[in-house]
Amino acid sequence: MNHTLEIDSVQLEFGGIKILSDIYLQCKTGNITALLGRNGSGKSCLMQIIYGTLKTEKSVRIDKLPYCEAFKHKGLLNYLPQFNFIPASLSLKRVFSDFEIDYSVFVKKFPEFSAKHNSSVGKLSGGERRLVEFYVIIKTPSYFALLDEPFTHLNPLQIERVKVLLEEEKQNTGILLTDHMFRQVIAICDNLYILANGKTHLSKTISDIETLGYAKL
Repeated sequence: MNHTLEIDSVQLEFGGIKILSDIYLQCKTGNITALLGRNGSGKSCLMQIIYGTLKTEKSVRIDKLPYCEAFKHKGLLNYLPQFNFIPASLSLKRVFSDFEIDYSVFVKKFPEFSAKHNSSVGKLSGGERRLVEFYVIIKTPSYFALLDEPFTHLNPLQIERVKVLLEEEKQNTGILLTDHMFRQVIAICDNLYILANGKTHLSKTISDIETLGYAKL
């Protein structure tokens, strides 16, 4: 079954400075929707608003039904934040057990973890830790996955494997992602929004990235 996530009417201010003011964004199952914007433009805040952990004036709808705190509804949204969220003391065995995810399938895609089943998360490299967190989020069933900087600390080979996995998983999960590695994002996204001056702009052509001041191509 296909599902649709829509966000509009978002208003966000910090210290009297308006961060978000004219937002509309749509994400559908079967698509990878990308959100690009400069540092401080409000991308992470918008992710948290959609997830429901940052309270502000907004409208978040899934299949036309409003959700104020979507994170409280199991199976609607999974969220990968910028920061590490899995405790460093946990073993990979415990993590995969808690998330009810098959470790052997993970190892087939990422064989560098074959001997690390009993290792603690804190002993992994930054890229390995990010990869584990990304994997458990994208493989946990939900209508949508929000991914904030999923490519952080990953090496080029890992990034390519993650891109393949995203293409596979989008058939069942609508994916909304943001990352500063914009060329990698552009290579896999089906729809692209650019966040500039507090507003979202649906990109019609790749040149919009430069026109809206995000980056030079």
